[in-house]
Amino acid sequence: MTQAAIFPTVTFDEFIAWYPENSENRYELHRGVIVEMPKPKGKHSEIAGFLGLEIGRQCRHRQLPYFVPRECVVRSLSAESGYEPDIIVLDRQEVSKEPRWEAESIITMGSSVRLIVEVVSTNWRVDYMTKAADYEEMGISEYWVIDYLGLGGRRFIGNPKQPTISVYQLIDGEYEISQFRGNNPIESPAFPELNLTAEQIFA
Repeated sequence: MTQAAIFPTVTFDEFIAWYPENSENRYELHRGVIVEMPKPKGKHSEIAGFLGLEIGRQCRHRQLPYFVPRECVVRSLSAESGYEPDIIVLDRQEVSKEPRWEAESIITMGSSVRLIVEVVSTNWRVDYMTKAADYEEMGISEYWVIDYLGLGGRRFIGNPKQPTISVYQLIDGEYEISQFRGNNPIESPAFPELNLTAEQIFA
């Protein structure tokens, strides 16, 4: 996904005030810089839509107090960044404590989030490095990076590169990473009964 910085450094609140409604594009704030994020197309959108439905079914089937919002912004702990995840699963009880949720759909506390999923495009460094670090610092318990084209750096997905799902699980304040490929069933702490393989998600 192409990224282009379009403004000089701004604060998180300036970013939220500026954010255009009904835009064809999405925007994120990366370390104080507004970045244009074109809306996902094709396979990227298909994977995010499929997985969002499957997770929603799990929430309903298991009667979990979670929901998958259509959109929201996750503010980093430093308040220098704001992200719009491809999929985010929120805890209803914890979200009720969020000071900016009802009026602005902004998440500021890691405890509100049960899972974040990012589908990798050409900006893979942001997903593997920047977002992972910020989500870890916030205390977000589970984060998936779905790299269906095997675009990530070799230090993240190995050599030779291949389609990989990386599941980051927060343990003692740090992320531990499990990786899944092919017919490996995904092991998700938040959704242990999800019963999907990496190949099913990629396909």
